[in-house]
Amino acid sequence: MNDGSLKTLFHPFEAGMLEGPGAEAKVLFLNAAPGFALPEAFPAVLTLQQDFRPAFRALEGETHALAPQAEGEGYDLAMVLAGRHRGQNELWVGEALKRTRPGGRIMVAGGKTDGIASLRKRIAGLLPGDDHASKNHGVVFWLTRPNDADAFVEALEAANPPLILDGGFLTVPGVFSQDHADEGSKLLAEHLPAGLKGHAADFGAGWGYLSVKLAERAPGINSIDLFEASFPACVAAKANMNTLVRDVESKVQWYDLLGEPVERRYDLVVMNPPFHQGRAAEPSIGEGFIRAASAALKPGGKLYLVANRSLPYEATLETGFARHGELVRDERFKVLWAVR
Repeated sequence: MNDGSLKTLFHPFEAGMLEGPGAEAKVLFLNAAPGFALPEAFPAVLTLQQDFRPAFRALEGETHALAPQAEGEGYDLAMVLAGRHRGQNELWVGEALKRTRPGGRIMVAGGKTDGIASLRKRIAGLLPGDDHASKNHGVVFWLTRPNDADAFVEALEAANPPLILDGGFLTVPGVFSQDHADEGSKLLAEHLPAGLKGHAADFGAGWGYLSVKLAERAPGINSIDLFEASFPACVAAKANMNTLVRDVESKVQWYDLLGEPVERRYDLVVMNPPFHQGRAAEPSIGEGFIRAASAALKPGGKLYLVANRSLPYEATLETGFARHGELVRDERFKVLWAVR
């Protein structure tokens, strides 16, 4: 989460540009970030929405109401902490409009390098804004919800619909590789052995591409558990697994693989692990996924993963598996295998 954008969001209240909504106000915080501190004249309890599992878990245990999808209506104030995905940001603003009472305030903040200026321009083309401010390398802007916001909400939703990709896959704005199957995942899927059997897991399953291809390629696979940290991706993955032409038991789990232990043991794990939390590459995320796979596999269980060629995952495989090797590589990716 962008701590600078979080500070930017509350800057107008702390600088005296705006008065707080009041202790009795209903406040919705979309894409709420852990660690926020409320200015004066805010209610003690907010309604928080957070669909990324690690951030959701970091927010748990506080006094605020918390859910992966927005809930409720008639809010006096809705705040949006914008991210890097334009379509997802626009849908959050639409959600804020939908759930705020007429005359209520909507505030949106984000980093300058994440496209907040273009988001502000886009929203201003639909609804006139009240004002804006710059702080902490970010921008915050706010507007008043009109009496009839339905047309504006519909325009934002129509501009960012679910997508149907080649092969009939459903994706939604904001998920990884939303407009095409990831090339690394395609390389792994193409080289999965056809004779794989038993109970499988897909770590970091996204919208389910690898799991669908595994079910199609390996008729000996009886069940597939999909673990994914993005709640919208989980929703899409469930829909995609329901399109399978053969009966494969599947379960999609909204999960933080780096913070929540996997209880079940598997014959096979496949994965295209993430290696970015922000802009910089973080190989430690993929290394954590590999350790989680080692712990979740039965003795003799197999791991197949794809990674960028430059990522140094072999050392982690060496410590967590009996043997490992490389199956194939191209100019960008490598497919690695390991046996527990």
